[in-house]
Amino acid sequence: MKVILLERVEGRGALGDVVTVKDGFARNYLLPRHKALRATAANMKVFDAQRAEIEVRNTKAKEAAGEAGVALDGTSYILIRQAGETGQLYGSVSGRDVADMVNAAGGKIDRAMVILDKPIKTLGVHPVKVKLHAEVTVSVNINIARSADEAERQAKGENVIASQYDEDVALAAEAAADMVEGGAGSHDGGFGDDR
Repeated sequence: MKVILLERVEGRGALGDVVTVKDGFARNYLLPRHKALRATAANMKVFDAQRAEIEVRNTKAKEAAGEAGVALDGTSYILIRQAGETGQLYGSVSGRDVADMVNAAGGKIDRAMVILDKPIKTLGVHPVKVKLHAEVTVSVNINIARSADEAERQAKGENVIASQYDEDVALAAEAAADMVEGGAGSHDGGFGDDR
């Protein structure tokens, strides 16, 4: 289907371009969201008559997104989740989770704006892209931890999983040394030596 783009669409074209897209993409995404018009003779005349108005509206939307992006870019949010000993989450973090965190902190985004290249399934600090406008993308940091203390340590740059492993190794070595010295389980000869 041929359409006239009413704003820049990534991978397709810029405002005013006449492009051919798949019918489903046009019917289910571009047309309902007012990102395009069908490329008919009547719509071409309407677009040409309103082009300046559409460009001004698009520029205002871009500027508003840019202002919101300045406040949002580089911000960090903490998400407390349950995870196993290896740092694997019980479930994953979705775009809706990220949008809810940002909105709870005073931002204004919806889940469709959150761009996750792959699902977040581990503890740690993860950068996440938020697309506020077709031409404005910012990045926020999501600090996923099992507790507030762990989140604070991760924010300082500590790898809590490696630290926990090191602590476990040190405790195991200490317990082994205690066993060798005769600590736990040592035999004084008081039991069963009644001969």
